[in-house]
Amino acid sequence: MDTRVTDKTARAAYYARMQPRQLMPLWERLHMLVPPAPKPSCAPMLWRYDAEVRPFVMESGSVISAEEAIRRVLILENPALPGSSKVTTSLYAGLQLILPGEVAPSHRHSQSALRFIIEGAGAYTAVDGERTIMHPGDFIITPPWTWHDHGNEGSEPVVWLDGLDLPIAELFDATFAENFPEASQPVTRPAGNSFARYGYNMLPVDYRPAFATAPSPVFSYPYARSREALDKLARDRELDAWEGVKLRYVNPATGSWAMPTIATFLQLLPKGFAGKPTRRTDATVYVCAEGRGRARVGNQAYEFAPRDIFVVPSWTPLSLEAGEDTVLFSYSDRPCQEALGLLREERLGDG
Repeated sequence: MDTRVTDKTARAAYYARMQPRQLMPLWERLHMLVPPAPKPSCAPMLWRYDAEVRPFVMESGSVISAEEAIRRVLILENPALPGSSKVTTSLYAGLQLILPGEVAPSHRHSQSALRFIIEGAGAYTAVDGERTIMHPGDFIITPPWTWHDHGNEGSEPVVWLDGLDLPIAELFDATFAENFPEASQPVTRPAGNSFARYGYNMLPVDYRPAFATAPSPVFSYPYARSREALDKLARDRELDAWEGVKLRYVNPATGSWAMPTIATFLQLLPKGFAGKPTRRTDATVYVCAEGRGRARVGNQAYEFAPRDIFVVPSWTPLSLEAGEDTVLFSYSDRPCQEALGLLREERLGDG
């Protein structure tokens, strides 16, 4: 005799009786927990830096000091994730301002951080006793649990994009932070020391990475060198129909990603480039380093200019076009997805 309960009223009563025991029927939620394809929680978004964002960034300099704020940053919050301080479900983005003569106090935290310099010169970031001077387009990393502070010894404001894996650390309840007893950490190595030791396809003979996915021992990747590589490849090889010329930043000691949780890229789209659409599961943040173009994100089209920032959600088709020679910096959570076997990518429009 079939004794299964098929009456909806009886089922509802059954669910109500079990709820105080923190029990829930999977069959009522399975279609939401295991959908046939990603349903991105974040939305496409473009921040127009010069036209809309920069005035607010500069005004923040008169609202609060770098010392009082610890980090004077305007968060780029995804419109579909209000109140979350997230640019995607797994990543954070913010624009940090430091004025001449200021120091953003030294601290360290368990999250990994990147800096992509947007404008200005004369500022520095210090990581574990070594300073590097910032220039527009430079990519700088702060590995987890390393002391770092920022200062501006120049004559103009300096702004950079901060990218962090804050939501990833929060997912694991593994966030820690500590303030340094002084505003600036002692300088123990001359500028350029880490690049001299690790940046010339050579390593100190006694170098051993702390773990297999350890962050890069080089923490500053100058834009001038990266840009030169893109130009050379654009002249010497056929363009990729989807990406133009695209390179990834690497840890020179291992060949892996420069950061254990965040992938970073730089790509060149020559003038007139019209890329085919692609989609991938790693939601990605893009910054226009130079040039102008158009990003088609799903059913939306965004015209971007230098220093504009836009986000592409997971599994959302993206195609890129360039009205002039254009360079884009981007970052995503690809290393995490690769490690977990989750990454999927599909190139569309190929026949």
